Amino acid sequence: MANATPLDTWTPTSWQQKHTLQQPTYRDAQALERTVTALAKLPPLVVSWEIDALRERLAQAGRGEAFILQGGDCAESLEACSSDRIVSQLKILLQMSLVLTNGLKRPVIRVGRLAGQYAKPRSADTETREGVTLPCYRGDIVNLAPFDAVSREPDPALLLRGYERAALTLNFVRSLVDGGFTDLHHPEYWDLDFMRHSPLYEEYRKITDSLADSLTFFEHATGRAMADTQRIDFYASHEGLHLHYEQAQTRYIQRRAAWYNLSTHLPWVGVRTAGLADGHVEYFRGIANPVAVKVGPSSDADYLQGLCRILNPENIPGRLTLIHRLGAKDVDAKLPGLIAAVRAAGANVVWICDAMHGNTESTKSGLKTRRFDNILKELESAFRIHAQMGSILGGVHLEMTGDNVTECTGGARGLSDEDLARAYVSTVDPRLNYEQALEVALRISRWQDHR
Repeated sequence: MANATPLDTWTPTSWQQKHTLQQPTYRDAQALERTVTALAKLPPLVVSWEIDALRERLAQAGRGEAFILQGGDCAESLEACSSDRIVSQLKILLQMSLVLTNGLKRPVIRVGRLAGQYAKPRSADTETREGVTLPCYRGDIVNLAPFDAVSREPDPALLLRGYERAALTLNFVRSLVDGGFTDLHHPEYWDLDFMRHSPLYEEYRKITDSLADSLTFFEHATGRAMADTQRIDFYASHEGLHLHYEQAQTRYIQRRAAWYNLSTHLPWVGVRTAGLADGHVEYFRGIANPVAVKVGPSSDADYLQGLCRILNPENIPGRLTLIHRLGAKDVDAKLPGLIAAVRAAGANVVWICDAMHGNTESTKSGLKTRRFDNILKELESAFRIHAQMGSILGGVHLEMTGDNVTECTGGARGLSDEDLARAYVSTVDPRLNYEQALEVALRISRWQDHR
């Protein structure tokens, strides 16, 4: 797979010479430059050997030897960077991974949409309310959600605030992991306060009790502890949308003779910004991180094969992940063609299913939601189609929260459109609540025939 654009023409700033979408417009270009320069001098948020380790883990998932659980907020809020929120998010990811490990009989790679998911693509540059037009809200790293001129003005200083919040989040997660919070001997640490009222609680508790009994039996029988059960690996990911932010944290690592984006372990490119000749693909082709790209119903064979050539010219396992987001109505018609196109190119990719973004709809009142049945339908179809075609679905990508919100309808409690207003918190996209997310994990763990 020859690369049509040699890497020796790449620099962390070469994306600026390309057509680049979804970038904010700052009134003060010099203030932006000063901020990017300051950000480039700050310590990295992650390190290259963690990134290399994740690439190896992703390669395992591509071979069916592990399973990826990638999940978290649709858009993180700078103000919501609190210990309670971080712990709740970590708890639901740990609970889901435990259920998936038990059901799929494979290790789970935990990848959080956190510590950098501060920018969001938008369908328009401006928003109008009652005759007033202001810049659209593009996420807390760009501007703020309140509908007033001061909040909506893009502010370069928010790049530094985003970096600071990301650093606080990652440091706290690492402290929890190192302090024993993720010890599989004690899954009771992960119970959410309101979880005991869930109709799924008993099924989940049976799984954790069984696991704890099995660990105890093994350790008593062998006389040694299972060290790998006392702490877990946890990786961060975010959409690499704001390229000035990503550029500032891109460093050349001498020992690897390569450029790394050290703001996160796994950055991805969204559907709206993934043009082959555009700035985001130009930036992503030059970094040594494993990278992911969202692909949708309009992605054809030529596009996918070009993407593989540009982003993974050496065909390295674990380097490129394709996250298909097709929607329940299109997955059966579109997914086989995507799989066939990649196979025809002989490309090594890891497949992940995003069953959220293709299933967004609006209620009669105009509120965005996602129906749980459609999410499950797309997931089950994806597992079935990959299995039928001799392909491997390596993981799932979910917008979810450990909070008790009501943003998606359906699930074990049968939430309706009328229930949404009760606890609709998201400023951008609707998320699965803790109970719906756990139900997704339980359903996947039962789909043994699709492996």
